[in-house]
Amino acid sequence: MAVQNIFFAGGGTGGHIYPALAIARQIKDLRPEANVTFFCSDRPIDAQILAKTEFKYIPLPAVGFSANPIQSCKFLMATYKSYHLAKKELMSNMPAAVVGVGGFVSTGPILAAHKLGISVKMVNTDSVPGKANKFLSRYADEIYVQFEMSRSYFGKSAGRVVVTGCPLRPDFANPDKHKAVKDLRLDSTKKILLITGASTGARSINNAIVALLDKLSSFNNWQIVHLTGHADFESVKNAYKNCTLLHKAVDYYDDMANLLAAADIIIGRAGAVSVAEYAAASVPCILMPYPYHKDNHQRKNAEQLEKAGFAVIVDDQIDAKKNAEMLWPLLEKLMRTEDRKAKMATDQSPLQTMREKARQFGKLNAAMEIAKRILAGDFELSN
Repeated sequence: MAVQNIFFAGGGTGGHIYPALAIARQIKDLRPEANVTFFCSDRPIDAQILAKTEFKYIPLPAVGFSANPIQSCKFLMATYKSYHLAKKELMSNMPAAVVGVGGFVSTGPILAAHKLGISVKMVNTDSVPGKANKFLSRYADEIYVQFEMSRSYFGKSAGRVVVTGCPLRPDFANPDKHKAVKDLRLDSTKKILLITGASTGARSINNAIVALLDKLSSFNNWQIVHLTGHADFESVKNAYKNCTLLHKAVDYYDDMANLLAAADIIIGRAGAVSVAEYAAASVPCILMPYPYHKDNHQRKNAEQLEKAGFAVIVDDQIDAKKNAEMLWPLLEKLMRTEDRKAKMATDQSPLQTMREKARQFGKLNAAMEIAKRILAGDFELSN
């Protein structure tokens, strides 16, 4: 019997929700009559993202697991409540499938689906799966991952892992870099250095770039787009007042497919969705992984791009002066050799080489591939 009701379970961060949305839209393209619903967390970010979409969403209580007895009790109570809410919703909408997309809020719905004999799929975009995905993988028919290296973390479930890449929005397949240049009032003749700390910004990256502004001002053939995050926007914007280089500092920019297509170099974090977007856009990267995760998964994400040959890792020292000292030799070399290449028709520049390697690494069909698998074999799958 064809699955008519698809429930995505997970949330708490955009990194969980955005890949799920990419899959959901492909499901609707393949089967318009399918009903798609999100079991999300009750954190504000989930509603902010999902309220702008066409999909129904049901917030569930979400508490992270902890060894602390009080926190552990809160986790169990929240999971118990979300389990029963999800079970009631699933029983009213059969036949169904549940797709776990990460975060502790996925626990209740997946356990409910397992109890009801409903098919469970999972999406894991980080190189290292989180606690929830590791635990819940035993209930999944298939587990979709971005990197082959992730397979080893799933233990007895490793045989059900399928390497698909990270699901991305369809606009990454046909970006319009000229639109981003026009929207941000940039110079179409100059190269773009893009600084980004993802949606919330990254203070240590912001501070390092501010410390380098005097040196960067010597590159007249370049311009800077700096996505600061809301918290640091005013301070970073003020720091640019004396910068002679053409620049645009904004707290947030939603049209990342077009902006990444326009960029020539990125300096940024290494979240799972971010690195997939960099690869899809074929942009050379200097990556500064977030240093405080216990499993260091951002660094492991970054290592996959570094091995592919289109990224360089700079370990974030938090201190602005130290970060600037580590960044500058790499950045100057890439920017200067690209400027030199523009003046002489010689061999391929380092940036061009990196871009070619990124083009070979990036995957654009992950969302479609996963959507076909979720829809119970109704569509032919690629190998």
